[in-house]
Amino acid sequence: MPAPAARSVGSAPDPLSVLNSVFGLPAFRGAQEQIVRHVTSGGSCLVLMPTGGGKSLCYQLPSLLREGCGIVVSPLIALMRDQVAGLLEAGVNAAVLNSTLSFDEASEVERRLLAGDLDLLYVAPERLLTPRCLALLGRANIALFAIDEAHCVSQWGHDFRPEYIGLSAIAERFPDVPRIALTATADDVTRKEIVERLGLVGAPAFVASFDRPNIRYEIVEKQNAPVQLKAFIGERHAGDAGIVYCLSRAKVEDTANALTKAGIAALPYHAGLDAGLRARNQDRFINEDGIVIVATVAFGMGIDKPDVRFVAHLDLPKSIEAYYQETGRAGRDGKPSSAWMAYGLSDIVQQRRMIDESTASEAFKRVSIGKLDALVALAETAGCRRSRLLGYFGEAGHGTNCGNCDNCLSPPQLRDGKVAAQKLLSCVYRTGQRFGAMHLIDVLIGRVTERVTQFGHDKLSVFGIGAELNEKQWRAVVRQLVAMGHLQADSEAFGALKLTESARGVLKGETAIMLREAAAGTRSRASRVRSRRGDLAPRSAGEGRPADAGLQAALRAWRSEIARQRGVPAYVVLHDSTIDGIAAARPATLGELRGIPGIGDKKLEHYGDELLLLVREALA
Repeated sequence: MPAPAARSVGSAPDPLSVLNSVFGLPAFRGAQEQIVRHVTSGGSCLVLMPTGGGKSLCYQLPSLLREGCGIVVSPLIALMRDQVAGLLEAGVNAAVLNSTLSFDEASEVERRLLAGDLDLLYVAPERLLTPRCLALLGRANIALFAIDEAHCVSQWGHDFRPEYIGLSAIAERFPDVPRIALTATADDVTRKEIVERLGLVGAPAFVASFDRPNIRYEIVEKQNAPVQLKAFIGERHAGDAGIVYCLSRAKVEDTANALTKAGIAALPYHAGLDAGLRARNQDRFINEDGIVIVATVAFGMGIDKPDVRFVAHLDLPKSIEAYYQETGRAGRDGKPSSAWMAYGLSDIVQQRRMIDESTASEAFKRVSIGKLDALVALAETAGCRRSRLLGYFGEAGHGTNCGNCDNCLSPPQLRDGKVAAQKLLSCVYRTGQRFGAMHLIDVLIGRVTERVTQFGHDKLSVFGIGAELNEKQWRAVVRQLVAMGHLQADSEAFGALKLTESARGVLKGETAIMLREAAAGTRSRASRVRSRRGDLAPRSAGEGRPADAGLQAALRAWRSEIARQRGVPAYVVLHDSTIDGIAAARPATLGELRGIPGIGDKKLEHYGDELLLLVREALA
């Protein structure tokens, strides 16, 4: 395959012209051009850019514009495979060097690298750090090093990978080669550790907005999570591709089975499954339309599927970083998508217990508890979820109403909760701070159960003092007081709640407590914020002209067949946005087709005549 135009002899090619000719894109987004020019001129940097923001181009273009081969360090075999497939479709000489290759295949990749026949080479971190690979790179002409998923280097981050620590060797062994570290999620502590460990002290940091305005954030009270999930998918995302995250392997399989019985095409994915089945399920999710994958967090990192319409959580993640990264897998193509989570008190107790029982250092546990508390505060906030989410990453100035989260679309009612809080905290104290939420609620409501009478709690002054609220409302009070930090789970007594130091101010009436009212029901709240199907329709790319539905269907069918023949995901052939653009613009000539975003020179050469024929036939 011939190398792209960027390798031509003569004056240095312009980044915008290469962006257009190779990738078919008419313009840079945000700070992309500034980053590309900085790295192309030999500078190193840190790039923080949200999923779907165009991080890949920040190292792919400089690799084409500089002499030599760009080395991309990635822990994700799936991402390597998909990105290389996409680059090859665009006419870029790209390859991988990882454990999936045979000895002969790896040897051929090494030969091509030394021969100067590669523009980009994707390498796993553990492979790169071997003496053999470092020696190989020492003999090659290297354009740059790109360290993707750079947050993995941080021991304080949500996805620490020990093999990333050794990547400090890149700066030591190749001091004159520019390095670009990229991530979609990193708080201030994580950013500092990335800079220190990867030798980027003094290098500029390009921080894009973390906002994903196309994603609608919604968090509901967990009641019957499987039923709630089925209603959410059925009402909002029937036939759409999505990811459902669960904490345990057993829950993954139970949820996948329940969705399948409900007529939803769902597949399980977790580390306990046979490797072959896991790979087949992942491939189906990537290559087929409308598949829902139910998974532990082992799934998704590096999955480059642009048309995931929703991400749902049936269990609370560990931190806002994890939540942001996982929800960010929805809507990479910029179209309206959903981040939905069902959450309850048991989630907080479970996550807190996992932290307390871990073998980590006390310092790490304190950091983990702080991260969990921040996520719980996001779940319980009565204000704009997007503003709180962005504020966590140090990004302010987004106002108080984003117009695209459940709290902004259907603001919760607040009430003075001082008396209810005092009753609950008094009940916790009077019962000895060794019982869970359900027992406390039984006592408050005045419900005579075997346990209540066994411990004599029906004789306490707090028995029945909370009869004005029902069980659901008391659950909401418990959850919110835990979120506020006035109650916490006791790590030594499973499920038990105990008072914190701040509870004293509440009991004395010195601390104001405002509580959000429990919604009348999850279905009614979901219906109030439900997107109309028209809101989720593909956006037109033909100057306001609506996309032709028949042409869209014909293009998708053609794309599926081409992808099957070539053994690549459908979106590697053409992104949905490109199909929508063709269906809206209805080009009649190769020149008009070339003007559609996503149609570069190679794709025009490969598919131009077929696509124009499809347009003519569909509109005949």
